[in-house]
Amino acid sequence: MLYFSRFKMILIWLAVAATVIFAAPNLFSASTLAKLPDWVPKRQMTLGLDLQGGSHILLRMDPNDLTKDRLETTRDQIRTLLRDAKIGYTGLAGSGRTVQVRITDPGQVDAAKTALKTLTDPVAAGLFSGGSVQEMSLDDSEPGLLKFTVTDAGIKYRTSTALAQSLEVVERRVNELGTTEPIVQRQGDDRILVQVPGLQDPQRLKEILGQTAKLTFQMVDQSMPVQDALNGRPPAGSSVLYSQDDPPVPYLIENRVIVSGENLVDAQATYNSQTNEPVVSFTFDSKGAARFGQATSQNVGKLFAIILDNQVISAPQIREPILGGSGQISGNFTAESANDLAVLLRAGALPATLTVIEERTVGPGLGEDSIHAGKVAGVIGSILVVVFMFVAYGFLGFIANIALAVHVAMIIALLSLLGATLTLPGIAGIVLTIGMAVDSNVLIYERIREERRNGRSVIQAIDTGFSKALATIVDSNVTSLIATVVLFWLGTGPVKGFAVTFAIGILTTVFTAFTFTRLLVSIWLRRARPKELPRAPVTFVPPGTRIPFMGIRRWTFALSSVLSILAVVLFMTVDINYGIDFKGGSLIEVQAKDGTADIADIRGRLSELNIGEVQVQQFGDPNDVLIRVGTQEGGENAEQTVIDKVRGELQDHYDFRRVEVVGPTVSGELAKQGTIAMLIALLGILIYVWFRFEWQFAVGAIIATVHDVVMTIGFFVITGLEFNQSSLAAILTIIGYSLNDTIVVYDRVREDLRKYKRMPLPQLLNNAINETLSRTTLTSVTTMLALLALVLFGGEVIRSFTLAMLFGVVFGTYSSIFIAAPLLILFKLRPQAATADEEKPVGGGKALAT
Repeated sequence: MLYFSRFKMILIWLAVAATVIFAAPNLFSASTLAKLPDWVPKRQMTLGLDLQGGSHILLRMDPNDLTKDRLETTRDQIRTLLRDAKIGYTGLAGSGRTVQVRITDPGQVDAAKTALKTLTDPVAAGLFSGGSVQEMSLDDSEPGLLKFTVTDAGIKYRTSTALAQSLEVVERRVNELGTTEPIVQRQGDDRILVQVPGLQDPQRLKEILGQTAKLTFQMVDQSMPVQDALNGRPPAGSSVLYSQDDPPVPYLIENRVIVSGENLVDAQATYNSQTNEPVVSFTFDSKGAARFGQATSQNVGKLFAIILDNQVISAPQIREPILGGSGQISGNFTAESANDLAVLLRAGALPATLTVIEERTVGPGLGEDSIHAGKVAGVIGSILVVVFMFVAYGFLGFIANIALAVHVAMIIALLSLLGATLTLPGIAGIVLTIGMAVDSNVLIYERIREERRNGRSVIQAIDTGFSKALATIVDSNVTSLIATVVLFWLGTGPVKGFAVTFAIGILTTVFTAFTFTRLLVSIWLRRARPKELPRAPVTFVPPGTRIPFMGIRRWTFALSSVLSILAVVLFMTVDINYGIDFKGGSLIEVQAKDGTADIADIRGRLSELNIGEVQVQQFGDPNDVLIRVGTQEGGENAEQTVIDKVRGELQDHYDFRRVEVVGPTVSGELAKQGTIAMLIALLGILIYVWFRFEWQFAVGAIIATVHDVVMTIGFFVITGLEFNQSSLAAILTIIGYSLNDTIVVYDRVREDLRKYKRMPLPQLLNNAINETLSRTTLTSVTTMLALLALVLFGGEVIRSFTLAMLFGVVFGTYSSIFIAAPLLILFKLRPQAATADEEKPVGGGKALAT
């Protein structure tokens, strides 16, 4: 195991060199890297929105809008087709998903079916079954009445094509804003995810994305005063629309569209040469120019309206025919609003309204603070772990620290190469892997010490220690990886960033702690030729420790049962402090521009806005305030209205550092995903442990893990910490950590079962736990040191996450010893010796000291 061929050594050192080279660009600024030659690697880690600032917006398309538009189109088609065929009809109307028409002459019903056959003809649909879809179905069961209904396949087809079209429109709109590296992705069947890093004005982005931007040019109906139409009934073929003014001005508009935005080829924000006011200049294509020229020629002296999303922008008088195919849209524009309208018109109209159902916006100032806090926590955590490893293992600890530095560099290098996003929880993941990465070193070193105490030479002890530790390292890391994969699969945003970082950390641990550390140790052996293992300044668990853990198993079972029942009762009777991820609503972090934030003033001003339940509390520094607003009854759009009201009330005196809005649709889905994630993680781990061990081990490991999850949930209830997506990530990570610890104990139990065939099971379990106690203690301490640095210096944003992790590590260690191991007795792992406490082990008592 300790021999390395020259070729293998070269490969390992090349991997380490490549790690340093690809991680190094992250130490320099972008301007410095730009000055270097092109062949030098320059790729840096991509920072998440929570670190560099920006907006994450999830948009949802409403299929009902598409169905409504399809019905209106169908109604117009029926009217046109029957008129062209000179077929009399009555009762043309639509409701729900159906349009119906009654043919007045029974003898013309067949002719009407023939004329309307195009409505039910299949349309090409690419990947849909048979390559085509029948959008409309015909029901003619009632004599003379024809009913056309939009089919489920038709709705699915319309939604799919509309979403694809919307994706292009949204991408064009975002790109027109000039932002750097925006992400626009399709999510599911009816959603679009937009992420724009470094955006300074998220409100403007929402306004641009939320507008359908359906532009039409229609004539103003001047056959009667608009007030008469409001008091009575508008003439047939006309409707009352309102302007964008405050207060809005009503106009009576003919429904007939002269030209639509589809005929636009260009739109630019300019200034009126006479009034110097901002306007939008537009140009039609040839078809639009001809229709617009004809309409203006026929209606000189009349008013025509420019309408955007059913609101009248302006209604100028046609003084002369407009034949050039171009014109200007004037209104009460500012330079920015004129530019935004031009952007919307150039990008094209959305086929349906997109509603913001989730928003997470972080200001650049908060991102910089988070990076600083993450760096401080990382440095302090690393120093604590490095010092502790040296104290615990002396020179071997120094070697482990070198491997640890390579481990961190490898995570950074892989994140850079893969283009993965580093989030604030991702920084926590790196710091956590620093604590957990030494676990493999601890496993190896404790095995080496044990083999040396058993009388092996230094070289034999080191070789055997590496060999025996490998299986345990693999088993313990696979269980953590299962939970991490589930977290990545079902997580979103920063949580997924944590999963990526943590998964990479788990994988690189095997290389740095086993292969690279083994290489360094082999080099030290060849050069130093030591006669004895290096001494450690401090011995935390003395060799030969004999703590009778199984003797108090009934007490620990009783204690854990009482605490678990208490946690469940508290969870069911006391409301856990769910974050907006799971109950919906809005979370806003603001910072006073001058001096200390006045919480009472903020609470008083917001209470007057009539926005429901509002919580205002200090958050970190005295000038930082966290505002929570409960879920609104009006649905997704009402949630966005709340943000607008709060921003309008506070923006003069406060900077908005973070805004998170989760509508009822997303919050319900996240709660469901969280439950599924835990169940899948536990099932995957159960199957793996069952495959690697026996059923008693698998069930025992799951019960101990569920115990830790219940305890952690009880911790959230008692402390009142906010339970959000990051908290769910903490629980899944605790599942991985707890199993990691349990597997180490179980692995030694399995080994001792082969070694001591007749040893009573309680005695064997005591033996296994005491043999691994040093490893359990050292790993727990290093992990807790890293987490403690995060709790104290990582910032308020991830404090609930790191506190839960710290609590989970403590209980994960406890459950591995006092729950997981004693359960093997309860499950009668070795029935013939389960109660024979007095039976002596084969080989005498001396065997227990090995």
